[in-house]
Amino acid sequence: MAVVKKNVIPMPPRTANSTSRMSERKWGRAVMQARNFCIFPSLLLHAQARLKITPTQLAIVMHLIDFWWDADRKPFPGKRLLADRVGLSPRHVQRVIAELEECGYVRRIERLSRSRGKLTNEYDLSGLVARLKELALEFKVADEQAKKKRQAVARPGLRIRVAEADE
Repeated sequence: MAVVKKNVIPMPPRTANSTSRMSERKWGRAVMQARNFCIFPSLLLHAQARLKITPTQLAIVMHLIDFWWDADRKPFPGKRLLADRVGLSPRHVQRVIAELEECGYVRRIERLSRSRGKLTNEYDLSGLVARLKELALEFKVADEQAKKKRQAVARPGLRIRVAEADE
């Protein structure tokens, strides 16, 4: 038997249909059906300055993420395709990826075929994932501290107790 709390307003259950249409309501059906969508953590955007990633590097990372469909299979788009997508030369894309490698966020893995020779590189983003996991903890602590400050401002009596607890 479920316990119903008096101070909780139950939310109506969402149907799979309504959940899947949230993005369509925001962006429009034509946009969502044109190329589907890509999932990435918002922390990547919020932590861009902390990661010391330039806008161009972020664009390349976002495009690599767009090709990362399966957690167990690394993305492997060609430099020419990435270059066409972001409006850079393939050589410029190669330099940007090298910079991301120096930061430890991306690792290129050469792919070879016996019959066709060299294939496009695979890109391992586990360095970026690991760094984001570290930053997630720092952002969580900062969010909790900000929440305490907002609560202290909202309730004047709490302000004194929070200040005393921090000392």
